[in-house]
Amino acid sequence: MTLGLVRARRGDPGVWEPLDEAVTLAEPRHELQWIAPVAIARAEAAWLEGRNDDAITETELAYEFARSLNSWWMAGLSYWRWRSGLHEPVPRVGEEQYRLEMAGAWSAASERWAAGGCVYSTAFALMDADEDTPLQRGLEELQALGAKPAAAIFARKLRARGALNIPRGQRAATRANPANLTSRELEVLVLLADGLPNTEIAERLIVSRRTVDHHVSAILRKLAVTTRGQAGAVAARLGLTVQR
Repeated sequence: MTLGLVRARRGDPGVWEPLDEAVTLAEPRHELQWIAPVAIARAEAAWLEGRNDDAITETELAYEFARSLNSWWMAGLSYWRWRSGLHEPVPRVGEEQYRLEMAGAWSAASERWAAGGCVYSTAFALMDADEDTPLQRGLEELQALGAKPAAAIFARKLRARGALNIPRGQRAATRANPANLTSRELEVLVLLADGLPNTEIAERLIVSRRTVDHHVSAILRKLAVTTRGQAGAVAARLGLTVQR
């Protein structure tokens, strides 16, 4: 779970292989302390990829389980559902930092994360700031951590506010293709464009079918298309290929 979440926060390839293994190990235990943290990690990873609906889906099982128990895990699960666009009420139980963010107290939430030594979350909590200065600080801290997906969100918010001279902080390998696909997504795209179904792509890359499904969803979103055929056409037009 931790490996997958770190990769997701850094924008590195190989996010879903460990997260798929984590959910496979957690769900058969039928215990919330195993299921909930994996669901939260998977929801965050999907959200960072811009897949809000998938992020909500990832929380469903654990959310209903936690709600039935009025569990401490409600805060983290509710938080990512809220981040993903649901009108989620602020839970009465769970980590205060999440509840503060959901209530709009982003500064207090950031301070609480900082008190616990949570550097990434300290910066991430500034996302809802309505001033350039905290957004700039959050961007710089996330870039220093190599947290590219979240840093990109901060940069977009600053640009929308009219801020200038915003550092890109994006690695050269990602800038090399116009669609900002990861190296693994490029591999999947080439096989997809060759007409291979997800099952065969999974066999070629020695990953799970579920992992390939995640990559294909991300590819379609990044290329702004709705079908595999359209993705192949865009790939050909942009010259997006990898060494095989």
